[in-house]
Amino acid sequence: MTIDAQIEAVLFFKAEPLKVSKLAEILGVDETALQEGIISLEQKLEGRGVTLLRKDDEISLGTIPEMGTLIEKMIKEELSRDLGNAAIETLTIILYKNPVQKAEIDYIRGVNSNFILRSLLVRGLIEKIPKPEDQRSFLYRPTFELLAHLGIKKTEDLPDYNEFRAKVEENIAQFIEEEKG
Repeated sequence: MTIDAQIEAVLFFKAEPLKVSKLAEILGVDETALQEGIISLEQKLEGRGVTLLRKDDEISLGTIPEMGTLIEKMIKEELSRDLGNAAIETLTIILYKNPVQKAEIDYIRGVNSNFILRSLLVRGLIEKIPKPEDQRSFLYRPTFELLAHLGIKKTEDLPDYNEFRAKVEENIAQFIEEEKG
Protein backbone atom coordinates (compact mmCIF):
# COMPACT_ATOMS: atom_id res chain seq x y z
CA MET A 1 0.00 0.00 0.00
CA THR A 2 1.33 3.45 -0.87
CA ILE A 3 2.43 5.88 1.83
CA ASP A 4 -0.22 8.42 0.77
CA ALA A 5 -2.96 5.78 1.15
CA GLN A 6 -1.62 4.89 4.60
CA ILE A 7 -1.58 8.57 5.63
CA GLU A 8 -5.16 8.99 4.43
CA ALA A 9 -6.33 5.88 6.31
CA VAL A 10 -4.67 6.91 9.58
CA LEU A 11 -5.99 10.49 9.41
CA PHE A 12 -9.48 9.22 8.58
CA PHE A 13 -9.42 6.74 11.46
CA LYS A 14 -8.03 9.21 14.02
CA ALA A 15 -10.45 11.97 12.92
CA GLU A 16 -8.24 14.59 14.59
CA PRO A 17 -5.01 16.43 13.78
CA LEU A 18 -1.78 14.47 14.12
CA LYS A 19 1.77 15.75 14.46
CA VAL A 20 3.87 14.87 11.43
CA SER A 21 6.46 13.21 13.68
CA LYS A 22 3.77 11.03 15.32
CA LEU A 23 2.39 10.04 11.94
CA ALA A 24 5.89 9.06 10.75
CA GLU A 25 6.27 6.97 13.92
CA ILE A 26 2.90 5.26 13.41
CA LEU A 27 3.73 4.41 9.80
CA GLY A 28 7.34 3.47 10.53
CA VAL A 29 8.82 5.84 7.94
CA ASP A 30 11.23 8.75 8.08
CA GLU A 31 9.90 12.29 7.79
CA THR A 32 11.25 12.72 4.25
CA ALA A 33 9.23 9.76 3.00
CA LEU A 34 6.24 11.02 4.96
CA GLN A 35 6.49 14.50 3.42
CA GLU A 36 6.55 12.91 -0.06
CA GLY A 37 3.44 10.93 0.88
CA ILE A 38 1.72 14.07 2.15
CA ILE A 39 2.44 15.89 -1.13
CA SER A 40 1.14 12.91 -3.10
CA LEU A 41 -2.03 12.75 -1.00
CA GLU A 42 -2.63 16.50 -1.43
CA GLN A 43 -2.36 16.08 -5.21
CA LYS A 44 -4.73 13.10 -5.24
CA LEU A 45 -7.30 15.02 -3.18
CA GLU A 46 -7.37 18.00 -5.59
CA GLY A 47 -10.87 18.48 -6.99
CA ARG A 48 -12.38 16.25 -4.30
CA GLY A 49 -14.65 17.13 -1.36
CA VAL A 50 -11.92 16.32 1.17
CA THR A 51 -8.61 18.09 1.55
CA LEU A 52 -5.49 17.87 3.65
CA LEU A 53 -5.30 20.58 6.30
CA ARG A 54 -1.97 21.76 7.70
CA LYS A 55 -1.34 23.82 10.80
CA ASP A 56 2.18 24.20 12.17
CA ASP A 57 3.51 20.62 12.38
CA GLU A 58 0.09 18.93 12.38
CA ILE A 59 -2.06 17.59 9.56
CA SER A 60 -5.66 16.47 9.35
CA LEU A 61 -8.33 15.65 6.83
CA GLY A 62 -11.08 18.19 6.36
CA THR A 63 -13.72 19.30 3.90
CA ILE A 64 -13.02 21.87 1.21
CA PRO A 65 -14.30 25.44 1.79
CA GLU A 66 -16.78 25.11 -1.09
CA MET A 67 -18.66 22.50 0.97
CA GLY A 68 -19.19 24.97 3.82
CA THR A 69 -22.88 25.64 3.12
CA LEU A 70 -23.70 21.93 2.89
CA ILE A 71 -21.72 21.11 6.04
CA GLU A 72 -23.39 23.99 7.91
CA LYS A 73 -26.82 22.66 6.91
CA MET A 74 -25.90 19.18 8.13
CA ILE A 75 -24.60 20.55 11.44
CA LYS A 76 -27.85 22.47 11.99
CA GLU A 77 -29.86 19.29 11.32
CA GLU A 78 -27.62 17.32 13.68
CA LEU A 79 -28.01 19.91 16.43
CA SER A 80 -31.79 19.89 16.11
CA ARG A 81 -32.04 16.12 16.69
CA ASP A 82 -32.26 14.50 20.08
CA LEU A 83 -29.19 12.76 21.45
CA GLY A 84 -29.13 9.05 20.75
CA ASN A 85 -28.31 6.32 23.25
CA ALA A 86 -24.63 6.22 22.20
CA ALA A 87 -24.27 9.97 22.75
CA ILE A 88 -25.98 9.81 26.14
CA GLU A 89 -23.78 6.89 27.17
CA THR A 90 -20.64 8.78 26.11
CA LEU A 91 -21.79 11.97 27.79
CA THR A 92 -22.45 10.06 31.02
CA ILE A 93 -18.92 8.64 31.00
CA ILE A 94 -17.48 12.12 30.47
CA LEU A 95 -19.64 13.62 33.21
CA TYR A 96 -18.73 11.00 35.79
CA LYS A 97 -15.06 10.48 34.88
CA ASN A 98 -14.20 14.10 34.01
CA PRO A 99 -11.66 14.51 32.51
CA VAL A 100 -11.34 11.34 30.45
CA GLN A 101 -9.26 10.12 27.51
CA LYS A 102 -10.87 8.88 24.30
CA ALA A 103 -9.21 5.47 24.78
CA GLU A 104 -10.90 5.16 28.18
CA ILE A 105 -14.29 6.08 26.69
CA ASP A 106 -13.78 3.54 23.90
CA TYR A 107 -12.83 0.86 26.43
CA ILE A 108 -15.88 1.44 28.62
CA ARG A 109 -18.26 1.59 25.63
CA GLY A 110 -16.54 -1.23 23.76
CA VAL A 111 -16.58 0.69 20.45
CA ASN A 112 -14.80 3.58 18.73
CA SER A 113 -16.30 6.88 19.88
CA ASN A 114 -14.82 9.29 17.31
CA PHE A 115 -18.08 10.34 15.70
CA ILE A 116 -20.02 10.56 18.94
CA LEU A 117 -17.31 12.76 20.47
CA ARG A 118 -17.35 14.99 17.39
CA SER A 119 -21.12 15.35 17.66
CA LEU A 120 -20.91 16.25 21.36
CA LEU A 121 -18.12 18.76 20.63
CA VAL A 122 -20.16 20.37 17.82
CA ARG A 123 -23.14 20.67 20.15
CA GLY A 124 -20.98 22.41 22.75
CA LEU A 125 -21.73 19.77 25.39
CA ILE A 126 -18.10 18.72 25.88
CA GLU A 127 -14.71 20.27 25.28
CA LYS A 128 -11.35 18.83 24.39
CA ILE A 129 -8.32 19.91 26.42
CA PRO A 130 -4.64 18.92 26.16
CA LYS A 131 -3.56 16.20 28.58
CA PRO A 132 -1.19 17.93 31.04
CA GLU A 133 1.45 15.18 31.12
CA ASP A 134 1.34 14.56 27.34
CA GLN A 135 0.45 17.54 25.15
CA ARG A 136 -0.02 15.17 22.17
CA SER A 137 -3.08 13.61 23.81
CA PHE A 138 -6.44 15.07 24.74
CA LEU A 139 -8.93 14.77 27.55
CA TYR A 140 -12.67 15.38 27.33
CA ARG A 141 -14.71 17.18 29.93
CA PRO A 142 -18.22 18.64 30.18
CA THR A 143 -18.74 22.31 29.31
CA PHE A 144 -20.23 24.89 31.65
CA GLU A 145 -23.20 25.03 29.25
CA LEU A 146 -23.87 21.34 29.83
CA LEU A 147 -23.71 21.72 33.60
CA ALA A 148 -26.07 24.70 33.42
CA HIS A 149 -28.45 22.75 31.16
CA LEU A 150 -28.46 19.88 33.67
CA GLY A 151 -29.13 22.35 36.48
CA ILE A 152 -26.00 21.49 38.45
CA LYS A 153 -23.09 23.62 39.64
CA LYS A 154 -20.46 20.87 39.51
CA THR A 155 -20.26 17.27 38.38
CA GLU A 156 -20.23 16.10 41.99
CA ASP A 157 -23.89 17.21 42.15
CA LEU A 158 -24.87 14.43 39.72
CA PRO A 159 -27.04 11.60 41.14
CA ASP A 160 -25.03 8.83 42.83
CA TYR A 161 -21.83 10.58 41.73
CA ASN A 162 -19.40 8.88 44.12
CA GLU A 163 -20.79 5.39 43.51
CA PHE A 164 -20.82 5.73 39.72
CA ARG A 165 -17.41 7.45 39.62
CA ALA A 166 -15.92 4.54 41.59
CA LYS A 167 -17.32 2.07 39.03
CA VAL A 168 -15.89 4.11 36.16
CA GLU A 169 -12.50 4.32 37.90
CA GLU A 170 -12.58 0.55 38.40
CA ASN A 171 -13.18 0.04 34.66
CA ILE A 172 -10.35 2.47 33.82
CA ALA A 173 -7.96 0.66 36.18
CA GLN A 174 -8.80 -2.61 34.42
CA PHE A 175 -8.14 -0.93 31.06
CA ILE A 176 -4.72 0.31 32.21
CA GLU A 177 -3.79 -3.16 33.48
CA GLU A 178 -4.80 -4.72 30.16
CA GLU A 179 -2.74 -2.12 28.27
CA LYS A 180 0.34 -2.96 30.38
CA GLY A 181 -0.06 -6.73 30.03
